[in-house]
Amino acid sequence: MWSEFSDEDLTVRPNQTDPRGRSVREQMVHQCVSEDLWFRNMLGIDVHAPPLPEQETRIAFIKRYAEDSGRRLARLRQTDERWWEEMRTFFDVERSRAWVMTRRLTHTSHHRGQQMAMLRMLGRDLHSNYGPTADTGGLMQNHAPTIYHMPVWTRS
Repeated sequence: MWSEFSDEDLTVRPNQTDPRGRSVREQMVHQCVSEDLWFRNMLGIDVHAPPLPEQETRIAFIKRYAEDSGRRLARLRQTDERWWEEMRTFFDVERSRAWVMTRRLTHTSHHRGQQMAMLRMLGRDLHSNYGPTADTGGLMQNHAPTIYHMPVWTRS
């Protein structure tokens, strides 16, 4: 979703007079820092890199996020079933790594939804979000198209 913003959007808030809603830049900062903390502290995966880019531009956030995500994925590919079942501290309770990862995925989806709402507030056209959507022409049963912003990659 970050790729659909412009650098000029970084200071935009959902309501400019309400400090509770994060700006686009603050959303990006939160997502990078949040994932770094969750992976290091709750999953035990440290990518040994600062969670934020040196320059907080849209493209720098995207590059930092992609690099860290790639390192995390490489580490996750080295795990086995036992690793996923190990208990970890999730804030104030003990949970399995599989449970923590599921929560991480849903939290990241929550971030995506916030970013999509911000893009809609800015009047932007959005690509599909997991298949046909109102943003791309309506319902699946009405043969609405699925439009991807980036090429669809397959795992080889």
